[in-house]
Amino acid sequence: MAAKALSFDVGDYVVYPKHGVGRVIELQKQEIAGMQLELYVLRFEKEKMTLRVPTNKAESVGMRKLSSDKTLKEALDTLKGKPKVKRTMWSRRAQEYEAKINSGDLVSIAEVVRDLFRADDQPEQSYSERQIFEAAASRLARELAAMEEVEEPKALEKILDILRKAAAIYNRDKVPA
Repeated sequence: MAAKALSFDVGDYVVYPKHGVGRVIELQKQEIAGMQLELYVLRFEKEKMTLRVPTNKAESVGMRKLSSDKTLKEALDTLKGKPKVKRTMWSRRAQEYEAKINSGDLVSIAEVVRDLFRADDQPEQSYSERQIFEAAASRLARELAAMEEVEEPKALEKILDILRKAAAIYNRDKVPA
């Protein structure tokens, strides 16, 4: 089973599931415990963090190139859908949301953003709901920004516009006659 290792070039944007969008800033060779390792050196600007990932482990940790245009469109379409609110305990839902965010899957992250979004005329979110929403929205915005070559705040505004329009449609149903 000779799986071809993923190859990323210096300057490529990549998605690391637990940290979001980073950039390959160099390829390094290091000797660790007597073994020669080739490493991708990733830089995550927002967190001011540098991460070294062995090239042979990149695939197994879920590192990937930016999503395809098709996946991005699917994620943005997900935002337009009706929010799904489960009636389970918050702690269980929070774990599910965190797992979706850390999966690195753009559509799953969009589901979290959609489900936790609150329009101005809706009840306030709890602190932990807001934290998870902001983490998911930021992760989605960073990948959108990298793909469309815009700044993150502009990408976030595009996401929020989609959510506000969807909320206006779905909240109309709840207005008492």
